[in-house]
Amino acid sequence: MSEAVGKRALGTPYLRVDALSKTSGRARYTDDLPMPGMHYAKYVRSTIAHGMVTSVDASQALAMPGVVAVFTCNDVPQIPFATAGHAWSLEPAKRDVADRLLLNRHVRHHGDGVAIVVARDELTAEKAAALVSVTYDELPVITSPEAALAADAPQIHSCGNLLKRTAINAESARATVSQSPFQFRGHFDTPVVQHCHMEGVTCYAWQEADNKISVVSSTQIPHIVRRVIGQALDMPWSHIRVIKPYIGGGFGNKQDVLEEPMAAWLTLKLGGIPVKVELSREECFFASRTRHAFHIDAEMGLTADGTLNGYHLDVLSNTGGYASHGHSIAAAGGNKIPYLYPRCDYGYSAATVYTNYPSAGAMRGYGAPQVTFALECLMDDAAAQLNIDPVDIRLRNAARSGDCNPVNKKTIYSAGLIECLKRGKELFGWDERKAEALATRGDIRRGVGVACFSYSSNTYPVGVEIASARLLMNQDGNINVQVGATEIGQGSDTVFSQMVAETLGVPVSTIQMISTQDTDITPFDPGAFASRQSYVTAPALKEAALSLRQKILDHASLMTHQAAFNMTILDGNVVLEAQPDVVVTTVAEVAMHSFYHQEIGGQLSAESSHKTQTNPPAFGCTFVDVTVDIPMCQVTINRIINMHDSGRILNPQLAEGQVHGGMGMGIGWALFEEMLINEKSGVVHNPNLLDYKMPTMVDLPDLECGFVETYEPQSAYGHKSLGEPPIIAPAAAIRNAVRMATGISVNTIPLTPKRLYREFVNAGLIRG
Repeated sequence: MSEAVGKRALGTPYLRVDALSKTSGRARYTDDLPMPGMHYAKYVRSTIAHGMVTSVDASQALAMPGVVAVFTCNDVPQIPFATAGHAWSLEPAKRDVADRLLLNRHVRHHGDGVAIVVARDELTAEKAAALVSVTYDELPVITSPEAALAADAPQIHSCGNLLKRTAINAESARATVSQSPFQFRGHFDTPVVQHCHMEGVTCYAWQEADNKISVVSSTQIPHIVRRVIGQALDMPWSHIRVIKPYIGGGFGNKQDVLEEPMAAWLTLKLGGIPVKVELSREECFFASRTRHAFHIDAEMGLTADGTLNGYHLDVLSNTGGYASHGHSIAAAGGNKIPYLYPRCDYGYSAATVYTNYPSAGAMRGYGAPQVTFALECLMDDAAAQLNIDPVDIRLRNAARSGDCNPVNKKTIYSAGLIECLKRGKELFGWDERKAEALATRGDIRRGVGVACFSYSSNTYPVGVEIASARLLMNQDGNINVQVGATEIGQGSDTVFSQMVAETLGVPVSTIQMISTQDTDITPFDPGAFASRQSYVTAPALKEAALSLRQKILDHASLMTHQAAFNMTILDGNVVLEAQPDVVVTTVAEVAMHSFYHQEIGGQLSAESSHKTQTNPPAFGCTFVDVTVDIPMCQVTINRIINMHDSGRILNPQLAEGQVHGGMGMGIGWALFEEMLINEKSGVVHNPNLLDYKMPTMVDLPDLECGFVETYEPQSAYGHKSLGEPPIIAPAAAIRNAVRMATGISVNTIPLTPKRLYREFVNAGLIRG
C-alpha cells in the first residue's frame, strides 16, 4: 500500500493548537478546577536541617475553628516510596530509590514536612500550621558531599551517605590522558538552582463512590503518579485515577511525584472529601526539587594539532536530603556527552551523595549542562594553550555521520555538528568578532566564546520507552487524538496533530488533540521528560494514523465501488492514486456514511502502542559575544546564537520558541541564578522570586538560532530531540568568552559580579 500523504503538514510553522485557549484565558489549569466542599492542607515544616522529631503538640491548632485534622509523622504509613518519574523496571536493582515517607520523624533538610494541617479554608490551615509546636533532637548538619563522605560523618539515611557510584572506562581514559603530549586539568563547580515554573506545585484528591481515589495534578507524569500513589498507600494501581489538565510549566520539577500521595492519603483519612495540597512559591524552592550541584574534576589529553586523545570527568553530585532522581542525573550526564567527540578514549566516574540540602531532582538537561560545562571549558583552555582557534579545535574532533559512540557502540547515523559549527561561525561573524575582541584593552573588554553539546532523544536502553495513541473519527470527519504523552508547554500537541494530518492526508485543522490526560481513559505513556515526546510518540501515532487511513479507504471502497488500493487521501479528499485531481469522495462523507448507513460501517478508529528501541543523538553549539566591565565585574551579552541539529524540523516556529526558551534558561544559569544555602544551617536564604535572581525579558539579549536539518533514519519522521538541548551550551560559551576577554578561567558559575570580583582581585585586574 502506498504511504502517499496529503498537503504537507510537517515542516510548516502551524499555530500552536493551544495558543488561543492560553492567550484568551480559557485554558483551565489545576487551580481553575475547584470542587465543592474542598478542604485545604498546609505543612508544618522542620525548622532544622537535620535531626529527629521528639514531640509534636497540635492542641492549639486543633482548637482553631475550621481546623478538621492535624496529622503528624507518627500517623502516616511507614511505607518508603520513590518519587522519581521513571518508567517502572521489572528488575529491582534498576528501580528508583524508595527513601520517602509522607511525613518524617528523621528530618533531612530545612523545611522537611513533619506534620500537616487540614482546614476548611486555606488561611485557617496556614494559621493553624504555625501553631503546631515541634521539638527536635538535633544532629550535625552536612551540606557538602565531601563532608558527607567523611569517615565520621553522621548518617543521613540508614544505607549511608553515598547513594551510588558509576565508572565508565575511567582507568583507560586516565592512562590515555597521562600519556598524551599535552595535558590539561581543571576543577569546575555548578550551582543549585530552581525551575521557577510559572504554575506552582498543586494538586487535590477525592474519593469516588466506588472507593477509587481521583487526583487532579499539575504533573508531567500522570501514569507514573498513579503508580507511585498506589505504592505509597499500598493500594492497587488501577484504584487510582490521575487527571492532568493544562500545566503551567514543569522543566523537570514535575517529573517527580510531589504532593499527590499526600493528597490521596488525606482524602482517605477524611472520608473521601476533596483535599487540596498546594505549595507556596517559597515552599517550591526548598520542598520540591532543585538542579543538582556538581563538583567536577576534568582532565584532557591532546596532540599539538588539537586532536583529542582522551578525557576523563570525575563528578561529585549533591542530591540533598532524599534521592529523588538521585544518581540517575550524574549517570545520564556521563552517557549523553560521548557522542560529542567520539573518536577518542572517553572516561567518566561519578558519585552521588546525600546531604542536608533541599532535594535535587530532574531539571531541563538532566545532568548534561553540568558535565558539558566542564568539558567545553577545558576544551577552550586547551585551545588557548595550544594556540588553536576554539572553533577549529572542535571541528577537528566533532562527531561525524558513521562515527561510533565509544560507550554504547551505537552508530551515529545523522550528525550535523560540523555543519552547525561552520554555519554558526559564518552567521555569527566569528573571525571578525574574534579579531575585534582580541584587540580590546583597558577596563571594558570583549570576548567571543563557543561551546558544543550532544544529547539523546529518550531514555532507551536505560528506561522502557513506550508510547500509545488512539484516533477516533467524528461524524464530521474530524479526528480526535488521545495520547499519553503530556503537553506541558513544549508544543507537543501541535506537532502530534501535524504528524497525524500528514500521515492521514487531511488538513491539520481537522485534527483535535485531547490535551487532558486521564489515566482511566488515556493510553499509557510515562510522560514528558528526556526530550522524548515527539520522538517516542511518533511511531505510535504513525502506526495508528496508517491504520485509520486504511480503514477510511476501505470504507470509501464500499461507498464508491473503487478498489481501495487505487485510492489515496489528499487534503481531506479521497482521490484516485493515478489521477489525484479526481475526487471520489471526501473524508467527511466517509465519516457520515460509516456512522449512519443502516447496514455497513461503524465508528472508524485506530489505536497503537509502540516501544522504541533507538535513541539517536542531537547536536549543536552556541556562539556568544560578550563585553566585560572589569571595574563593575559585569558581563553583558552583545550577541548569542544557538545552532541545532535536531534532524528534520517539524514545526520551525515551535522549534525556534523552544530554543529561545532554553537559551534564556541557560543564560540565567550562567550569569544570574543560584540558591543561596547556608553552609552551616542548611537554610535557603533566597526562596522567592525577588531575592532569587532569574533573568526577565529586560535582562536577556536578542536570542538567535539556526537549524542544520539532517534526516535521522531511525526516526518515524526524520527528527530528533530539541526540548532540552538549547539549555546545555550557553553557560560554557559565555564562560569561554569571559576567559578570552580577561584571560581568566572562571570555573564556577553563575558569573555574578560578586564571583567575578573575587576572581579579578585574585588575578590582579582590580584592587581588593
